[in-house]
Amino acid sequence: MKIDLHSHTYCSDGVLSPTELVERAVSKGVDVLAITDHDTIAGLAEARAAIAEKQLPLTLIPGVEISTSWYEFEIHIVGLNINSYCPVFLQHLASQQQRRVERAEEMARRLEKNKIPDVLENVLKIANGAALTRTHFARYLVQIGKASSMNTVFKKYLSRGNTGYVPNNWVPLQEAVQWILAAGGTPVLAHPLKYKLNGRWLTRLAEEFSAAGGKAIEVASAQMTPVQKRQVWMLCQKFGLTASAGSDFHQETPWNELGRQLYFTDDVIPVWQDWQLPEPKSVQLSS
Repeated sequence: MKIDLHSHTYCSDGVLSPTELVERAVSKGVDVLAITDHDTIAGLAEARAAIAEKQLPLTLIPGVEISTSWYEFEIHIVGLNINSYCPVFLQHLASQQQRRVERAEEMARRLEKNKIPDVLENVLKIANGAALTRTHFARYLVQIGKASSMNTVFKKYLSRGNTGYVPNNWVPLQEAVQWILAAGGTPVLAHPLKYKLNGRWLTRLAEEFSAAGGKAIEVASAQMTPVQKRQVWMLCQKFGLTASAGSDFHQETPWNELGRQLYFTDDVIPVWQDWQLPEPKSVQLSS
């Protein structure tokens, strides 16, 4: 069974619609998919409807990826199997969206101060109602020729110490974990190696995440080597956590795809060990 528990639609910073994402997942042989847009569940209804209407052999896990603050680091926590109708949880996500707007306004102000005009207006057009992210800023700056690639934008404008960087204003990590638990979900520490923490800090993160009520860490994600997977799994074992797997798919690239290389070794305990999942099926999508 192929399981991918971390993916994005254009409701945040992905490029595919929810319908296109679930169709792509089936075409890539994925049996179980979590949609985990940034601080929003706006894509879930369309994804559910597409699966039902097209009778896709895909189990959808309702999810979200919450941006959090931990010792001035921005840490992302994925919530899996959340109750997407929980009114209190929806209020929490609305508060995160307000934080995103405030941060975007300040980023735009700083960029405009450095002679890049009409930033917020154009970023809002690109986002088209989606949860605002730095990716939308990066797309705009590439579009107007300020950089040749998204990576260059982040290095030159949006990273710490540069013109458009604004310190995060996210909810504390421990609080976000409690939001997810209260909504009946499973908190998962997303892409742990992406934060570029040294061994001591990464261990501390795993320990405090577990103490806060966290349940799993992404042990398999895009471009992780077998050695890295083993190192992260050892952290899970040390702090009583299970293992998750997610591509963090945003769009088609040469280095990442839905369901690709998300395998575990036999001794790894997956986060879905107690989930009731259907038997995998294979179908060919019509063109």
